[in-house]
Amino acid sequence: MPRFELDLNPVDHITTDAIGQPGKRVFYIQGVKDDQVVTLIVEKIQIQTLALGVEEFLQEIANRFPHLSAPAAEYDESKMHITPPVDPLFRVGELALAYDSDNDRVILIARELVAEEEMGEDPASMEERAGVVRFWCTRSQIRAMARWGLEVAARGRPLCPYCGEPMDPEGHFCPKRNGHKKH
Repeated sequence: MPRFELDLNPVDHITTDAIGQPGKRVFYIQGVKDDQVVTLIVEKIQIQTLALGVEEFLQEIANRFPHLSAPAAEYDESKMHITPPVDPLFRVGELALAYDSDNDRVILIARELVAEEEMGEDPASMEERAGVVRFWCTRSQIRAMARWGLEVAARGRPLCPYCGEPMDPEGHFCPKRNGHKKH
């Protein structure tokens, strides 16, 4: 049994965003239902992976249920930023997607990251100690969040044209240029 479970069913709004300077940003997922706001910390790679997974998942749903209309992907950037105060419930260790065909809802499941020392000897105890939040979304809400997430992730540091690594404003030591600093 998880430490706690929380369902926002259905969400009024779901988004992802980042706060901070490129290279030092913290990424979040935030869901809102009525006056309840749930914010979780995630990694940039989780947002990017989720965005790709959402597109594949929505395609699978479309294949299984061809009568459904295609979900919209448009979003209004002014409404996609997270709402302060930002008080994260937990750091996400695992994200998963599920589908409720009876209600035509995609469920984004976020499981809390649990430190190894908290798990003890039994890795299965992670299930007992990790909190779980489920965001019940329309297919359009999750697609808009995914597309916005890719946009937010792309607003980070520019990539070095030689090695592909992120460059800080002051440059970086590029291994492809024998360690010479590239600006």
